[in-house]
Amino acid sequence: MSSKLNQLLEKNNDAEAGYKRAAKIVEAPRLKRFFETQAQNRNEFGQALRSEINNIGGEFVSGTSITGDVHRTWMDVKSSLSSNDRDVILEEVIRGERAALTEYKGIVYDAALPPSTKSVIVKQMVSVENALKSTENFEIVYS
Repeated sequence: MSSKLNQLLEKNNDAEAGYKRAAKIVEAPRLKRFFETQAQNRNEFGQALRSEINNIGGEFVSGTSITGDVHRTWMDVKSSLSSNDRDVILEEVIRGERAALTEYKGIVYDAALPPSTKSVIVKQMVSVENALKSTENFEIVYS
């Protein structure tokens, strides 16, 4: 179980770094604030996941994944080649959030998940779903 939670933790570390990067790239104040808020949320998710990993006797990983690092680099490259950074960033955030939801759904139904951990995972999954919807709405507004 701790390995699955560690994978989720690593994805949250990736998302936090991605949101911070997106906040640095975009100029629109509303988007910048949204990305900064999401980065903070993902930091808090990471803290909660580390606590859950400790509670089940596991050791947690730190840092980001190679896949996440590549994703952020790709976001930078696409942004530098595009005439509209917002569209590129929003597309990449949507792609990342959809991948995050897949990760959450892959663990939330695990019967071995302790009830307290499941509660944390469900709360985070709902927050990711809401962030995805908000990002999709931003994409409509800014397109």
